[in-house]
Amino acid sequence: MAGDIRFLLNGDEIRLACAGPGDTLLDFLRLERRLRGTKEGCAEGDCGACTVLVGRLLNGTLIYEPINACIRLIASCHGCHVVTVEHLAGRNGRLHPVQQAMVEQHGSQCGFCTPGFVMALYGLWMGNPDPSVLDIETALQGNLCRCTGYEPIVQAALAAARAGGQAQDWLNVERSTVTTHLTALIGHGADVSRGTERAIVPADVDALAEALLAHPKAVIVAGATDVGLWITKHLRDISPGIFIGHLMKDIAVDAEGIRIGAGVTYSEFIPVARRHLPEAEPYLLRIGGWQVRNAGTIGGNIANGSPIGEMPPFLIALGARIVLRKGADRRIIPLEDFFIAYGKQDRQPGEFVETILIPHHEGVRVAAYKVSKRAHADISAVSAGFAVRERDSHIEEARIAFGGMAGTPHRASAAEAALVGQPFARESFEAAAQAVQDDFAPLSDWRGSSDYRRVVAANLFRRFWLEQSGTTEPVRIARAVGA
Repeated sequence: MAGDIRFLLNGDEIRLACAGPGDTLLDFLRLERRLRGTKEGCAEGDCGACTVLVGRLLNGTLIYEPINACIRLIASCHGCHVVTVEHLAGRNGRLHPVQQAMVEQHGSQCGFCTPGFVMALYGLWMGNPDPSVLDIETALQGNLCRCTGYEPIVQAALAAARAGGQAQDWLNVERSTVTTHLTALIGHGADVSRGTERAIVPADVDALAEALLAHPKAVIVAGATDVGLWITKHLRDISPGIFIGHLMKDIAVDAEGIRIGAGVTYSEFIPVARRHLPEAEPYLLRIGGWQVRNAGTIGGNIANGSPIGEMPPFLIALGARIVLRKGADRRIIPLEDFFIAYGKQDRQPGEFVETILIPHHEGVRVAAYKVSKRAHADISAVSAGFAVRERDSHIEEARIAFGGMAGTPHRASAAEAALVGQPFARESFEAAAQAVQDDFAPLSDWRGSSDYRRVVAANLFRRFWLEQSGTTEPVRIARAVGA
């Protein structure tokens, strides 16, 4: 391993030999580099004022994505290209097309959130030259504005798209040069410290396995969408921290099912879901905002063990298994068996989640649901995954799992038993809605009371029936395009 963290920042190469695992990219930009266009608003990846673009190599291809700098830890920038709002202006000092559109469409008032909006729109402008209003709204899920209102910002995004110019943008002009530079940087890992703090960036998965054998109590950091809050909100020491967000990016689909590396992000998984699990795409697009989906990983969401993690209920319903690795040894367990109790998982010291195995679901009716206070960029009060197999108009198999209803993601065994063997009919799902009350004794918290969660869980069975029966009854609020 090299003794420093190396990455590109705008047009400069950065080498850090002294850093701690809890150092954030936002603090480095503002305090060390005096790049103060990147703002601190919430310090928890919620408001988007700190948005920057992070370029990285994925299977040899350079991609740029908006990321929250407030919870992006500096060690995870190793081998990346960080682009801030200061670098958008052309060499002649002219505004970038996205910035010019924000000015012309009056997309800013106080201006505090504006750089974050500009960087999110820049990422959209680079990757989607002809976005719809829905595309723009999806890209802005992770950006909050208190004073302007979003319509002028949406109009700015449309105006920037009409202006074009992506081929002349310096990120495209210099793509080959940056790719070559990053390729050289990521040929090794990193191991840096400051005092007693230590941050380790393994070069590959084998190096990760060795590092965890040597440091079995280390904090494993993938996207830091939760770990970042341990630091910014709880001031926790995460040393030694082992950073793995660049590893385990493999995705394969074969006769057995879908095999994804634990380091695959939500954004990387969405195209796969669109082809093979289309029922999951709307659900995935409600996990965090764009910035969070670009950083958060499927494996991290599982390994974190949160009872309100979005992915486990859906994956449990699908019958997913996980591969756990320790050194050179691997074991495969059903995902539902991984969660033992609140805060306790079946993961030994030095062991890590390496792969998620999702079987195919031909002939199975599948759904994923999330109920939260806000439609987007919010944590679930209740989430659920449904997988129901029907044969000869009767329910042959039912796998239904909930999050937010217990100390762990958990299957609704009583509700499943009420369904199996019964006709695929309204009355059967009504019986399951009643039976699910025996499955859980949810807690009350600020996201929802126990009684509220019980009502939600029951109603999701009714919603599943309505959706699957082909009824014309409304089951969700439809958004009129252009409204």
